[in-house]
Parts: sequence; structure tokens; C-alpha cells
Amino acid sequence: MSTPSKAQAVDKIREAKPWVRRFGRFGSMSKGIVYGMIGVLAALAAVGPGGETTGTGGALQSIAEMPFGEVVLWIIGIGLIGSILWDFIKALKDPENEGKDAKGIIRRTGFFISAIIYANLAFGAIKLASHTGKAGGDDTEKILSGKLMEQPYGVWLIGLLGVIIIGYGLTEFFNGAKEKFMRKFITTDMNATERKVARISGKVGLMARGLVLNMVGFFFIQTAYSHNPEQSEGLGGALSELANQPYGQYLLIIVSLGFILFGIYQIILGRYQYMNFGHKGK
Repeated sequence: MSTPSKAQAVDKIREAKPWVRRFGRFGSMSKGIVYGMIGVLAALAAVGPGGETTGTGGALQSIAEMPFGEVVLWIIGIGLIGSILWDFIKALKDPENEGKDAKGIIRRTGFFISAIIYANLAFGAIKLASHTGKAGGDDTEKILSGKLMEQPYGVWLIGLLGVIIIGYGLTEFFNGAKEKFMRKFITTDMNATERKVARISGKVGLMARGLVLNMVGFFFIQTAYSHNPEQSEGLGGALSELANQPYGQYLLIIVSLGFILFGIYQIILGRYQYMNFGHKGK
């Protein structure tokens, strides 16, 4: 049997279930908007007097206060549901062929954890848009740690979760540094400018996100060691910790730029990503 050409592979991807593709793409773009907003707010915190860093929940709250913010929140909330479904599909069905070795298991577990966290974020966006509550997101890690702490071997589970997040963060960092993420794009559909922007934004954005995820993972390990769920922090806590370091203002500016670029990368990914789940014969 002959090996299918890249053009044939792309044709199969385009035959994938439309609802899967559309929700996945919409979700990636929504995630890009949220991360871009986090980056902008972090940059303002770094250069402005009295500025505060914020995580995903704070970014949604800032969007809610803008003109037409409610409409944007509905779009983000619905879009993130698509991203959540796609993360679950990647974790369970492995359409990106991550495999079942240690590295593949870490990646697929990371997708599963990401889906849970973004489910809370999507729910928060919809609550804000419908005026039925406040955005979640920033306290998700504390709540998760508290729930795990109540379980048998909960401390070990929290420590393991921290190790997985660090492993996922390292994978993100090196995928960015080595530009492996470009394999996710249908580059034949992109012009030269789009490929260049995708390469730069993906490289810097993934490296910045990888570094912050490593900090988040460290907070979980610290929680396991101290038996105190309050030690757990998400993106907002990691950015605040970064700002408190020597030369923290400059570090925060660099990371905030990385998050803005990660947002741009996610938007481009939503437009041009390979999505080979659900094609005929699979």
C-alpha cells in the first residue's frame, strides 16, 4: 500500500466532522483573546503606577467592563466550550499522535487538566455575560488543591499534579524553542507573512507560557509540601510572583509580550490547524 501524500492527508483532514473542526477552531481563537488580554493587563501592570497582574478570571472581568463586553464574553464562553471539547478529544482519542510513552501521557494528561481549567473559565465567562455571578479562573487552583487534599493520598496527588504541570510546561517551552509547533499548521494554506507571524508568535508565546506553567507547577508542589491549598497559584499568582523578583518589572514586560504573542499564535492556530479527528475510515 502506498503512503498517502501530504495533499491527500490535508484532504482527509478537511473531511473531518464539521462541528468538531469549527468548535475546535473557535475555541483556539477564544483562548487567544483571553491570553492576549492577560498579556495586555500584565504589561500595563508592569509600566503603570498601581497596576496589578491578573489571571484568566481577571482578564474576563476587564473584558466585561468594556463596550460590548457582554457580547464578547458570550463569544468567548461558547468558543471555550469548543476548546474544552477539543482538549478532551486530544486527551482521549489522541488525534495528534502523542503516543502512550511517558512524554505522550504527560501531554495528554495536560490536555485533560487544561479542559477542566478552561471549563471553569467558560462557565465564568457565561456567568459574567448573563449577570449570574463572577468569573472563575483565578481561584481554580486553590479549589482544586483543597478538593484533592481531602482525598486519600491527596498530598501525593497534588505533588503529582505539580510534576505533570511542570512536565507540560517544559514540553511547551521546548516545542516553542525548537519550533515543533509549526507541524500543527496547514502551511500550504498560509501565505509567507502568515507563516512568519505564526512562527515568531508561536516560538516566543509558547516559551513564555511554558515558563509560567513551570511556576504554577512549582506552586502545586509547594502546596503538597506545606499541606496548605493557599500556596497553589494560577497564572495571576505566577505573574505576581514574577513581578516581585529582582528586575521583576522587566521580566513581566517580557512575559506579557510573550502572552500577547501566544494569543496571536492561538488565533492563527484556530484558522490553520490540522484537525484529523473523525475523518472517514478512523
